[in-house]
Order: sequence, then C-alpha cells, then structure tokens
Amino acid sequence: MPDPDKSLLERLAEFLTPQPTSATERRQELIETLRAAQTEGFIDADALSMIEGVFQVGELCARDILVPRAQIDWIDIDSSVTEVIQAVVSAAHSRYPVYEGSKDTVIGILLAKDLLRHASEANFQLRDWLRPVVFIPESKRLSVLLRDFRANRNHLAVVVDEYSNVAGIVTIEDVLEQIVGDIEDEHDIDEDADNVLLLANGDTRLKGITELEQLNAALGTQFDDDEVETVAGLITHHLGRVPKLGERVRIEGIEFEVQRADPRQIHVLLARRLASDIPLSA
Repeated sequence: MPDPDKSLLERLAEFLTPQPTSATERRQELIETLRAAQTEGFIDADALSMIEGVFQVGELCARDILVPRAQIDWIDIDSSVTEVIQAVVSAAHSRYPVYEGSKDTVIGILLAKDLLRHASEANFQLRDWLRPVVFIPESKRLSVLLRDFRANRNHLAVVVDEYSNVAGIVTIEDVLEQIVGDIEDEHDIDEDADNVLLLANGDTRLKGITELEQLNAALGTQFDDDEVETVAGLITHHLGRVPKLGERVRIEGIEFEVQRADPRQIHVLLARRLASDIPLSA
C-alpha cells in the first residue's frame, strides 16, 4: 500500500528507481539513511561514526590493520631473565611474541604480568610461562577475529602470510579502534619524535597528527600550513572528506596511503615520493 505521507513525485521515483538487490547496495542504502538521520538530529555524530565503524569491520581483513613485524617488540627465548626484564620495562607493552631461532618461529606469548610475578622465583624458566600463540591468516575478517577474541579471551593474534611467514600482529584494541576510533595503547606511535618513521623500503610512516612543518623537514616538501596544520588535515582538506582505509592520495608529487583510519579521522599513513617527481642526479 502506498505511503500516504509521501508525495506523488516521491512515490513515482521509488517505482521507477530499481531497488537495491545486493548486500553491498542494501548496506549503502542503510548508511545513507543513518546519515540523513544524523543530519536531522535523530542520532549524534559519534553514534553514526560507530555504526559506520561496525560496517567497516565486516569489510576489513587482518592485513589491513596489522602491526608490521618490523615494528614488533620481540622476545628471544634464549635471552637471559635480566635481558627480558629490561626489554619489557623499556617497551612497556602488556604482551610480547616470543620466538626461537627465527622470528617466523613464534613459540608463545609472554604476558608482562606473568614475568613480573614469577621472574624472582628460583629456577624460573621463561618457557614455562608462555601462553599459547594464536596464528591467523592475513585474509581473516575482522568481524570473525573480534568474535574469536571474545570467545577465547585472547587479546593478540600473530598474522601469517601464505608462506607461513610472520607478517605482523593484531590486537583486540586494533580491531576495536575501527569501531570507536583511536585508542591510545602500547602499539601506537606516541612520541612526537616518532611521528615520522622511515621504513626499510623507502616509504615514510606518518602519524595523522604529524605537523606539516615536521613533514616538510623530513621529505623536503613545501606544504603550506596556513589553512591546515597536520598531515591528516592536509589530506582531508584536499579531498573534502575523510579518506577510506587503503585509499591513495597524490598531492604535489607525494603519494599518501591511508593505513589506519576511522570514519572521523586519519590515524596512520604511508608517504612516498612519486618516481616522476624524484630529481635526477647530475
């Protein structure tokens, strides 16, 4: 029965417009309806952002949010107790992957609280206090991973690639950040000095709040900070919106790739100078 509250034009438009049939189209229609509800004041911006984050979790995989192996603080099973304690105190994490021989051979997870409780005991053996390690493929959906984290009361998983090599780790905080936004934890870049991090492959890893002055000094660029002050602000201003995870944006010879973001803001990016913009040597 036609909705009497709708105008004839609206009813004709519904009749002539094909209804969405795929799950993606239905999801997008729902999101647009929720955005309209937010515009009209029925829900607030934070609620809308969290709902969009829930949808995003269903679309992302572990590879999209993992902490790369090069940035993991590892524990070698052959290290002395003193060395392990120093490493734990220095890094100030709650959990550490422990390897034997090679970093692709992870034998367990060390909880800092276990070390602090038992390290002073006679005949303490690190191996005796390791928790089981959970391995997941890069392709594992975050929605499934979050359910597994809750069911197994596990907070960290080691991500392996198709060759069974360790690609990185994912924590429950990393997954929740996709829903509620940034959560300051031990794997985040916290110090201003680490806002710009040069990687082995030549890319530069940036925190979204990195100031343009710091970016210009690191990459030799000349981005103007009159209208915006941060890298995240630069990209959002350039696009007129917050970019999606994995999206690439080219600005003045620099390609930015979004590595971590939520519907409200950019958290972490990669930056690389485009080949055509690299000056030729004399």
